[in-house]
Amino acid sequence: MPASLNATPSGERTHIGLFGCRNAGKSSLINAITGQDLAIVSDFKGTTTDPVSKAMEILPLGPVLLTDTPGMDDDSDLGQSRIDKARLVLRSTDIALLVVDAASGLNDFDRKLLQEIQARKIPYLVVFNKCDLVPSFTLPEELKDHSMLVSASAGTRIWELKERISQALGKEEKKTPLLLDLLEPHALVVLVVPCDESAPKGRLILPQQQTIRELLDGNCKAVVVQPQELPSMIDLLGSKISLVVTDSQAFHMVNQMVPPEIRLTSFSILFARYKGQLASFIEGALQLKGLKDGDPVLISEGCTHHRQCNDIGTVKLPNWIRKFSGVEPEFHYSSGKGFPDDLTSFKLIVHCGACMLNAQEVAYRQSAAQKQKIPMTNYGIAIAYMNGILPRVLAPFPDLLEKVKG
Repeated sequence: MPASLNATPSGERTHIGLFGCRNAGKSSLINAITGQDLAIVSDFKGTTTDPVSKAMEILPLGPVLLTDTPGMDDDSDLGQSRIDKARLVLRSTDIALLVVDAASGLNDFDRKLLQEIQARKIPYLVVFNKCDLVPSFTLPEELKDHSMLVSASAGTRIWELKERISQALGKEEKKTPLLLDLLEPHALVVLVVPCDESAPKGRLILPQQQTIRELLDGNCKAVVVQPQELPSMIDLLGSKISLVVTDSQAFHMVNQMVPPEIRLTSFSILFARYKGQLASFIEGALQLKGLKDGDPVLISEGCTHHRQCNDIGTVKLPNWIRKFSGVEPEFHYSSGKGFPDDLTSFKLIVHCGACMLNAQEVAYRQSAAQKQKIPMTNYGIAIAYMNGILPRVLAPFPDLLEKVKG
């Protein structure tokens, strides 16, 4: 099996961003951490001109995504653009390594970046590199708990650095499961997976894969069907079914097929809870009823893909919103890393399930919306609300039902 088909998704990897000034040794440090020549190393300032990411399995960290960034002191003609791209990486960074040349010490660029990292409450380490060239260097007193000396070229304290990264991330803290905590042991779950023109050929999309894998890891049973096969599966299994999870696009059809005594939800709702944003996204969905003609609505997706003729983000969802609201909003679209910094012009943001984004990036986007007082929801919650079934699909999460009563 090709490695790409059996790889940990990027959204499930620990995102480690390396930041700092030019020639601090960021690229050399990535090579030392991975034990491979992944990044180009040169004495020439500004060798790294764009963020470069590499997915790896590294002990004792496990699956990680390492990102090398341009120097924050780049004064070339394109310097500010490169700095902006480096700063963009902070949004999805689980731990930031601020790499500093020990011979030069912290400069104004480093201090400014460190303040931004601290303001964003990102776990961090200040890594003073090239310690072999400055044997008398001592760590700044105010950073002793968040800094260490290494030498990327000599390989000094690289293993210790990996251990410090693990400690800073708090690996002992367990993530919220996708759905295992909603189920009894050995439960049977039916997954409804439409295979229409928008479905990728020959494979399942990431939310479906992750849900199946978690069920298998938890010794539960997963039955996968297309919507048209669901009634016969319900007839066959009946009360043995603990939960039905559907693609949100099929909510209207599946809701009519599933008896009220069987719990129902969607992949995107499970992912909203998994990423920690379900409660706030519910509040955002309730704003759909207040839209007016001309209100700007941002429909945002975390990944980039070829748009189909009946694409959910640009075709289906806008049509459903028009029908539900009875008005003609002004739709805007973003994808991938192109989530706008300035959201103040929008009345509402409707985001995808964010399966390709890590929790840090999703939290950043939601936090940006909250700070600018722009309501935000996601596809599955919005679709359920517009179909009048939001209370039903939130039944597996009784603590959240109060938000939609009445």
